[in-house]
Amino acid sequence: MSELKQWMDDEARGLANSLARINLREMDARSMGGYGLRTRAITFLETVKSALFPALYEVDAATPGHLVTLSEERLYATAEQLKGIARDVFFGQCAREGREACDRAKCKERADKLVLEFLQALLPLREMLTEDLRAAYEGDPAARYMEEILLSYPSIEAVSTYRVAHELFVRGLPVVPRILTEYAHTRTGIDIHPGATIGRHFFIDHGTGVVIGETTVIGEHVKLYQGVTLGAKSFAVQSDGTLVKGNKRHPNIGSNVVIYAGATILGGDTYIGDNCVIGGNVWLTHSVEPGKRVLTAREQTEFVTTDI
Repeated sequence: MSELKQWMDDEARGLANSLARINLREMDARSMGGYGLRTRAITFLETVKSALFPALYEVDAATPGHLVTLSEERLYATAEQLKGIARDVFFGQCAREGREACDRAKCKERADKLVLEFLQALLPLREMLTEDLRAAYEGDPAARYMEEILLSYPSIEAVSTYRVAHELFVRGLPVVPRILTEYAHTRTGIDIHPGATIGRHFFIDHGTGVVIGETTVIGEHVKLYQGVTLGAKSFAVQSDGTLVKGNKRHPNIGSNVVIYAGATILGGDTYIGDNCVIGGNVWLTHSVEPGKRVLTAREQTEFVTTDI
């Protein structure tokens, strides 16, 4: 008998037992939809995107009527997948919180309500994505065709995923929205928290390294370049040393704002007014009045501005 086989026969069971115990301390298999939740969430994302953009997911040339049929089929699939995910996650919440008498009928009702509201939000969501596409086309002189943007631009993949995830986030579905946006993060290098609020006609040019934090609020007609961080300046701490959750930590960005590559804007009390331009590599922890152009930042507290 080889040394490897002898070790496997003697030790593999014990190692597997130890790994399982560690895993159970970190995650209860019953909670938040079980271990397959990530795969199910990503499958749902691709399904809903195929309903939103049926022509992109059809290999063969399709007639308008055929696209209607495809989209309808994928809407039914979207509903079924999301319903299953939401029910399991809500059941898992009961288990996680130790509620022995979980009312499964109420969990199902809550999940069905979420799915209905999500489906009703899809047309406005798609209209917002059309404006995001238009923002990319109008904001990038290298863009020749709308199809080029749809098929290749990381901004569209990240922003479309964010907009889907945000609709789930605001309706109280835990975990799943983060799975979706972090999946887009791994694919695009753009990190948008699903809790952020982003207005219409939004474009991230190039995109790599952009970070948009949970409590960020962005107005309409905003353009970011690569490496922009809209982040937290500091974290409030409770008496036991744990971080305070859910407080306002990230900046507000007005409408008609351009933020160039590498700029960092921090703090929940930082407001960038409408019609501002923030230069590349600027570090800001203070508010900027509307209509200003920030060219450089000095010592984090003093910045040079010019009127636009």
